[in-house]
Amino acid sequence: MQSVTKARWQIHFCVLLWGFTAILGKLITLPALPLVWWRMLLVTTALLLMPKVWRGLKAMPMRLRLAYAGIGVLVSLHWLTFYAAIKLANASVGATCIALGPVFLSLVEPWIAKRKFDPRELLIGVAVVPGVAMVVGGVPVEMRAGIAVGTLSALLVALFSSFNKRLVEHADPLTVTCIELGTGTLFLTLLAPLLPHAGAAFVLPSLHDATLLLLLSFGCTLLPFALALVALRHMSAFGTQMVTNLEPVYAIVLAIVLLGEQRELDSWFYAGVAVILCAVFMHPLLTRRRAKPSQPELLGTAESHSVVE
Repeated sequence: MQSVTKARWQIHFCVLLWGFTAILGKLITLPALPLVWWRMLLVTTALLLMPKVWRGLKAMPMRLRLAYAGIGVLVSLHWLTFYAAIKLANASVGATCIALGPVFLSLVEPWIAKRKFDPRELLIGVAVVPGVAMVVGGVPVEMRAGIAVGTLSALLVALFSSFNKRLVEHADPLTVTCIELGTGTLFLTLLAPLLPHAGAAFVLPSLHDATLLLLLSFGCTLLPFALALVALRHMSAFGTQMVTNLEPVYAIVLAIVLLGEQRELDSWFYAGVAVILCAVFMHPLLTRRRAKPSQPELLGTAESHSVVE
């Protein structure tokens, strides 16, 4: 099999694994806060066992470590709001909201990266509005809080992705991920007493939840990242973005097959999803330009895995 073809299949497999994060978030019975805390702790611990990460930490200037630590706070808030949206609504709603990430990215990245705003990117934001309206109208009233929280999660994706793009070339991705997720774990530990919760904020998961957390942390985070590091050496930024934009599609299909969520949502929801996804796929088509082979921004710090161009 040619390297490019093999790389495409690998990326599709990675996106499929990332699509499972929403499903696992629904199946794990822990509330959003301990779920995210355990996931970040497990991945950080695994990364700290790698000598390469320690070498990267020693070589990194303190100022850069602090910058990545600040981004880690945004990452933790993104994951917290993403899984909160799934708990408040369902996996399909959470995945749909994350599909708004590239739309927000097209609006906030010019400001953060200090580049000229492209009017074509405004079209993406305008095009998605009818889809959001249909999605809201297509879910039960009690799920609409999940849409609001999920939309905030998508905005957080755009923010920390933009900051990562400014800094990604300055350090090894594994080391960066370790700093960001480690900082995120510490931030959630400090934040927990300030958030409403019943009983202890961080409880030991049951055997069922522990098994799913391990699958989420290693099968849907570490494994796809390892595959992506190899595959993206043979793909352009444009090609990769088109594949990764399929993540909410995979997540919604998995939610229908595994969780039967189509019974909770009506046709307006799926029509709205179609409009949003059309807008998301328009973005790389409208702004396509020559790009060098890509690498992932980070190891699974977003459920929406865009790439660095």
